Amino acid sequence: MSDHPPFAVTVDVVLLTIRAGELSALVVRRGEAPYRGRWALPGGFVRPDEDLDAAAARELREETGLRHGFHLEQLRTYGAPRRDPRMRTVTVAYLALAPDLTSPVASTDAAEAEWRPVDALLSARPGLAFDHGRILGDALERARAKLEYSPLAAAFCPEEFTIGELRRVYETVWGTAIDPRNFHRKVSKTPGFLVPTGETTTRDGGRPAQLFRRGSLDLLNPPLTRG
Repeated sequence: MSDHPPFAVTVDVVLLTIRAGELSALVVRRGEAPYRGRWALPGGFVRPDEDLDAAAARELREETGLRHGFHLEQLRTYGAPRRDPRMRTVTVAYLALAPDLTSPVASTDAAEAEWRPVDALLSARPGLAFDHGRILGDALERARAKLEYSPLAAAFCPEEFTIGELRRVYETVWGTAIDPRNFHRKVSKTPGFLVPTGETTTRDGGRPAQLFRRGSLDLLNPPLTRG
């Protein structure tokens, strides 16, 4: 007999989007103990024959009805001994970024599923179930950092977007104002960051603005900085 107690592996997903000008995260209200009735990140137990990435995608699909339209990457692993009152549980957390998606549909063990502003979730008392407040905070910092050195901000935009819309993504995620002229110059002069479509739009109001798609660039050099 093994001297090691049994433990479980779970996945939890921080899905971020921008809705009504606010950085928001997808949360579900737990329909089962522990923490029944509390808001939590979408997630659950990994099946014995299941890959971690597949488990994260499945949990999002089962608990919210979301199947596609988001960037997904591993965030980090959390394994404090008493993070789950049921048993020793190690969770692999994921960060997902998406443009404004439709309202989620709760299912399986989630009583409700909603988009809620990240700032409100981090300051609410009581906070999120388990250690999900810490996971959400870590995911927020990862997203902010990645916007500095990668073109991942475009993951919050529709397929075609204006430079003004892209700038508002940075302002919303970083929580700071950005000089429009400096931003336009930096992103438009970074090779491979943006690809012009040849089309324009007036959805920003005012004069027609050029539409772009995300380019093939993986790293921004020099990076954009929050300062």
